[in-house]
Amino acid sequence: MDHFDGLALVLLGTAWDYQDHPAEFLDKLETLHTRDIAVCNPPEIVRWNADKGYLRELEEAGATIVPTAYFMDADAGDVGAAMDMFDTPSVVVKRRIGAGGLGQFRFTADAMPAPDWRMGHRCLIQPFLPSVIEEGEYTFLFIDGEFSHGVLKRAAAGEYRIQSLFGGYETDFTPCADDLATARSVVAALPFATPLYCRIDMARLPSGALAVMEAELIEPYLYPEQGPQLGARLAAAIRKRLD
Repeated sequence: MDHFDGLALVLLGTAWDYQDHPAEFLDKLETLHTRDIAVCNPPEIVRWNADKGYLRELEEAGATIVPTAYFMDADAGDVGAAMDMFDTPSVVVKRRIGAGGLGQFRFTADAMPAPDWRMGHRCLIQPFLPSVIEEGEYTFLFIDGEFSHGVLKRAAAGEYRIQSLFGGYETDFTPCADDLATARSVVAALPFATPLYCRIDMARLPSGALAVMEAELIEPYLYPEQGPQLGARLAAAIRKRLD
C-alpha cells in the first residue's frame, strides 16, 4: 500500500465489490488507520455498517425500521414462517453483507421458493412494502451530520428494485418537516461520532410512518445531480478533519 504514503486522508469510493471480500476490505482499511492515515468513513464505522444486522441496533436505539427477521442462512421454510410472522403475502430476502440489490429475492404466496432452496449467506427477511412501487424509496443525505439534500428513487415498470442497474431512476425530493425529523433521528441513533457522510434510505410503512431500509455509511452514491451544493459541503467537512 505504498501508493498511500504521504496522504493525510483517504475517502472511500466505488468499492462496489467489498461485499464479496469483506475481510480483505476491512483489513486494508485497518492498515491505513494504523499508519495514521484518516479514513472516511473510519474502519470501525465500516465494520459496523457492513452487516445489515445493524438494523437491530438502530431499532433498539429507538429508530423505526422495516420489520426484519435475521438469519445465518434461510431456507424455504424460513420464507413461509416470515410471511406468517409479518402477516404478509410477499417478502424480500437480502444478504446481510450485500450491496446494490444484488443477490436479493422476492417471494410471494403464489411464487414460493423451491423446497430445496437456500439463500447460502447470512441474510434478513423483510415484508415487501407496496409503497416502494407506489410511492418510491426516500433517500436523505447528511454531510457531517447536517442534512444536504433528498432524493426520491423509483422503480421501473414491472420491477420493485430501485437501483439503476434494474432500470430505477431518481428525482429531486424536498422532505416535509416530519419526514426530515425522522431521518435526523436515525442519524442521532448511530452508535458512534458523526460520520463525514451518511445516507439514510427509507420507505413508508402501511401506517404512514417512514422506516429505515438501510443506513449507508461505507461508499454510497451521494447523488450529486440532486444536490448541487454537495461538493462544497463535502470539501468543507473534509477540511475540518484535516485541521
